[in-house]
Amino acid sequence: MDANFWHERWEKNQLGFHQPEANTLLSKYWLDLDVEPDSAVFVPLCGKSLDMHWLHDHGHPVVGVEISPVAIRDFFAEAGFDVEREADGALEAFRAPGFELYCGDLFDLEAASVSSVRACYDRGSLVALPPDIRKRYAEHLIRILPRRVTILMISVEYDQSKMSGPPHSVPPTEVEALFGSAFELEILWQSEWLEAGPMFKARGLDVRRDVVLRLDRGGRA
Repeated sequence: MDANFWHERWEKNQLGFHQPEANTLLSKYWLDLDVEPDSAVFVPLCGKSLDMHWLHDHGHPVVGVEISPVAIRDFFAEAGFDVEREADGALEAFRAPGFELYCGDLFDLEAASVSSVRACYDRGSLVALPPDIRKRYAEHLIRILPRRVTILMISVEYDQSKMSGPPHSVPPTEVEALFGSAFELEILWQSEWLEAGPMFKARGLDVRRDVVLRLDRGGRA
């Protein structure tokens, strides 16, 4: 993972990936997972996503990890939270009621820090990573997540010869190749091929489609 790339994006406020409200696909499909209302949810590469507030508002303590201290400071400052900070191995933990966000490299996050979670929400994490790092990412999640866990994953698919990521094109077949050894996968929904938005068109892309997947390990939630 190119840490300098993401630090620069946050420091320069180049945040085209940040959504100004909770993701509509999260609100549409999360409740169908039947995750216990008080179960903790892990949000990898969380940024300052407002999806974390949505999850918290629906009863879930949120555990996240993010490489940029700017993102974490902004998340808590914009919410008006008082934060407790402490070193946690190679990471720094930021805590406020209902939220525990770790600042640092995802690959330094240990299983103990996510031992309480029963679900994971990946909106833009896997697609943010190049192919070699995606394999390492999947192996790391498989290693650190509890034996019983459900992942809601939102991915994107497009002709990668027309645009280079991020976000990268990660079709369901690749998700299966990455996670299928440990998880049962189900495609909950995929859009038709849609005209790419202005930001993507400027980079050469014409069409794309979104995919929502459910990944279960240890039985359904």
